[in-house]
Amino acid sequence: MKKLHTLPAADGFRMPGEFEPHRGCIMIWPKRPGSWNYGAKKAREAFKRVAWAIAESEEVFMLAEADVEENAREMLTGNPGHEIHVIRMESDDAWARDVAPTFVKDGAGRVRAVNWSFNAWGGSVDGLYASWALDDAFAKAFAAKYGYACYDAAPFVLEGGSIHSDGEGTLLVTEACLLSAGRNPGLTREEIEEKLRTYLGIKKVLWLPRGIYQDETNEHVDNICAFVRPGEVVLAWTDDETDPQYAMSKSCLEILERETDAMGRKIKVHKLPIPKTPICVTE
Repeated sequence: MKKLHTLPAADGFRMPGEFEPHRGCIMIWPKRPGSWNYGAKKAREAFKRVAWAIAESEEVFMLAEADVEENAREMLTGNPGHEIHVIRMESDDAWARDVAPTFVKDGAGRVRAVNWSFNAWGGSVDGLYASWALDDAFAKAFAAKYGYACYDAAPFVLEGGSIHSDGEGTLLVTEACLLSAGRNPGLTREEIEEKLRTYLGIKKVLWLPRGIYQDETNEHVDNICAFVRPGEVVLAWTDDETDPQYAMSKSCLEILERETDAMGRKIKVHKLPIPKTPICVTE
């Protein structure tokens, strides 16, 4: 892996829109007992079905620790014509969306990686597990494995699920997450925004107040709002004013209705209904 000492925006690189064509999807085979009960048996069945579905249209890179690598290979076979690459790589858990590199692209089509610091969604303040060194090293390890030159934004803490790009200079984030005490408490909102501009090549950050009720990631934006194309988003919504989510989604809608994107467009909002009945853990 080539470590870069310049900055993405200055080099002409930008974060593409989430909906733009891309090479493939990174996943991590579930294992950690604290997240996946009963040997992760049912979780692995679910991950297999998701991987098979994704593999119908793009490459899947399934990262697995050494002691579960063979299990991943065995379970992921049997889907003819749709190759899934099983690669040995260490991690603390299975959240590839948050720990994998953020990829940026320039006008010539070159792709580079960005590494952020990862601290299990809050570190010593409200992190979700006590040790996260392997997850923190994951992005660099993946970039090295596949030969991507890598910008290093550490010690700036960020997860993939906490940002959403339209590919044309606009980034969605939530205040609840990016301003949380366990991320970058020494930085002001303006300083955080400048980091995002520098490393993602974006021109405007849309700060939504909240995310999804009781989201243990401090309310990642990807759970509540996402670009489907430039100037157009889906927003998690409920019409039930007694639902705690109602006020949270309404506060986001108010921002979206009065803001414009980096290109000066009004933003079209599609309300996406959330389940009416809370999803609960069974006995």
